[in-house]
Amino acid sequence: MKVLIIEDEMVAAKQLRRLLEEADSSAQILAVLQSIEESVEYFRQNPPPDLVFMDIHLADGSAFRIFDQVKVVAPVVFTTAYDQYALQAFQVNSIDYLLKPINLDDLRRALSKYGRLVAQQPAPKETDFARLMEMMRQHERQYKSYFLLPVADKLVPVAVKDIAFIYLDNKVANIVTFDGCTHAVDKPLDSLVDQLDPQQFYRANRQVVVAHKAISDISFWLLGKLKLELCVPTPENIIIPKAKVPEFKEWYSK
Repeated sequence: MKVLIIEDEMVAAKQLRRLLEEADSSAQILAVLQSIEESVEYFRQNPPPDLVFMDIHLADGSAFRIFDQVKVVAPVVFTTAYDQYALQAFQVNSIDYLLKPINLDDLRRALSKYGRLVAQQPAPKETDFARLMEMMRQHERQYKSYFLLPVADKLVPVAVKDIAFIYLDNKVANIVTFDGCTHAVDKPLDSLVDQLDPQQFYRANRQVVVAHKAISDISFWLLGKLKLELCVPTPENIIIPKAKVPEFKEWYSK
């Protein structure tokens, strides 16, 4: 059995690998991937594995974005602490889940279910996953509409619709609004990204998140990269890495 692990926490990935080897000595770990970008590239370049273990919340966003960008025909076992409604969606679609921290008994149960499914029916079709993704989206939590940000001795509400971009400066996240105001935030950039609608905001690189409606111009840059111009001033050039250009184009054109 050829297994692909998509997990951005290396401790969790090592634990899952150890449990898999204990539960099924025939399991061959093809790769451990840590991001949406890595995963999409893997599925595009390699034959499908027999089984995928996938964490829902990855460092660069929700793992469901993988299914938006590439066909995944292998059965998936999600590893998550998701709410009960979402878990029901997995069950309806014959997709299993494991609640973290994963234990050996639960893993064996998931592998047994996978074995029964393989014996009884063909591999899931793309439409099965599309239906699963739609059900999951219906139960995903609501994205932020406002952030309450400390300013002096007050909490100032900042509407998400007014955010032009967010950037890191000396490891501090700064929200910049369309009127040019900058607000330092005491939260990691990853945390902020997870609370924003991915249809409206895009992580251009490790330092910058941009709002779709803030982009005023897109130009070619060195070595296959793209440069974004926003309708508000930015502290430095916003560059889309070459590896993310196809993903960015798809996001921007939606």
